[in-house]
Amino acid sequence: MNYNKVAEILDNAAYYHRAIDQISFNKSINLDEAYGIQSISMSRRYLRGEKLVGLKMGFTSKAKMEQMGVHDLIWGRLTNKMEIKSSQTIYLDDFIHPRAEPEIAFKLNGNDLNSLTIESVKEKVDSVAIAIEVIDSRYKNFKFSLEDVIADNCSSAGFVLGEWQETTNTIEDIVIKLKINNELVHEGNSNAIMGNPWESLVAAVRLAQENGQQLNKGSIILAGAATPAAYLKKDCTISAEAEGLGEVMFKTK
Repeated sequence: MNYNKVAEILDNAAYYHRAIDQISFNKSINLDEAYGIQSISMSRRYLRGEKLVGLKMGFTSKAKMEQMGVHDLIWGRLTNKMEIKSSQTIYLDDFIHPRAEPEIAFKLNGNDLNSLTIESVKEKVDSVAIAIEVIDSRYKNFKFSLEDVIADNCSSAGFVLGEWQETTNTIEDIVIKLKINNELVHEGNSNAIMGNPWESLVAAVRLAQENGQQLNKGSIILAGAATPAAYLKKDCTISAEAEGLGEVMFKTK
């Protein structure tokens, strides 16, 4: 398999909003190869001027890990072009089959990010926020294998950040809600994220180090979904709220 060609196909699918067949339909790839394809595909975005701003975590539910037969989180990259400003309107024609899920975001302070532990992690974080991630698999019918989704940058498409809050704000064991047009569609608990969302950050830093991915001051980490994702339709207002972290929203056209 020509991994550069596969990366180009995935990049074009995202750029032109066109669904493609799963890579695994034609050839089996392993996790290392999938991350290699992701890296090449993202390099094409950097060449177009996009800037890496952070990482997003996936499979942060232990039940989901067991379902997929994996023993670690998966991760993808975030760029500045993916950021959606709070209250902004996005156009669904710029996506394939987008969905939204509420998350907790961390902003790193850049101080000695080596070997984080749950005890030390808070010292490495500048602030926390409620967030919404927009996911949009480039594969037809939103169906994929584990390796497929990793190669596709873990379905990363967009993210919206609420107001940054002090790290003294409690993010463990808090209620998180996802609403569409002010109607509750999903409600969950932040501890659905690795049992404690801080654990997701520890894992994110570890995985970045293991894969040679530098995390600079101001890097954003999306900790993972606290509820199932909701399919997006036009002319809607999507909002997420969390106890002590406020609310964030965007609109669709």
